[in-house]
Amino acid sequence: MPRFAANLTMMFNEVPFLDRFEAAAKAGFTAVEFLFPYDHPAEEVGKRLKAAGLTQALFNLPPGDWNAGEKGFAALPDRFADLQQSLKTALPYAQATGVKRVHLMAGIADRGDRRAVEAFYKSVANAAEFFAPHDLDVVIEPINPRNVPGYFLNDFNFAYDLISELKIPNLKLQFDIYHCQIIHGDVTMRLREMMPIIGHIQIASIPSRNEPDGEELNYPFLFGELDRLGYGGFVGCEYNPRGKTTDGLAWFKPYAGVKP
Repeated sequence: MPRFAANLTMMFNEVPFLDRFEAAAKAGFTAVEFLFPYDHPAEEVGKRLKAAGLTQALFNLPPGDWNAGEKGFAALPDRFADLQQSLKTALPYAQATGVKRVHLMAGIADRGDRRAVEAFYKSVANAAEFFAPHDLDVVIEPINPRNVPGYFLNDFNFAYDLISELKIPNLKLQFDIYHCQIIHGDVTMRLREMMPIIGHIQIASIPSRNEPDGEELNYPFLFGELDRLGYGGFVGCEYNPRGKTTDGLAWFKPYAGVKP
């Protein structure tokens, strides 16, 4: 049975961020993820996580100036120093939460630019090397061009080939089913092909990015498929609730309380 992690950036927005840990636990989640914790002290984030009895499934490395449209540095040749600093910034949060995987964002860049491709390979390898002694995986996530126009990593096949080529043990694929369906479709066959390198999975309805309870995909079938494939990682609920978060959790009730 899948182990679901509430995404505290998108869910439980009815309360301030640090109070969402308790809200997620009360709703039956045993794990959480979020985009960025950096507006709050690492010690406080870890304290709230532990007080709620939750496991941290994932968070993103610093992306740069998010409000100005930056979405990471990894594919930006002139921002390697910023990339290296972002790893150091994230480490105390990883240590405070006990997370086992962090998401490295590629940034806005042209994948047809050789320098951008070389920068991405270099950044990915550097991040994986940095976090390996801390028993942390680095995951990379293809993101669809409708939500993030110009994002460098917008192809699951490119990500799969890169990971397969580099053969770095702690480098994995973050497989967001929502993004995969928009970019490629054929989600089930891609899950079957790519499962050996998948380190994290995320879900949302398509095309609305709401609760995974309808629209294009049959999520109960996909949840069963993850079990059939032997996936033992987390499934992040990276969706925008239609209304109050707890009012949209009927889909989750059969899975509530599943321990990490």
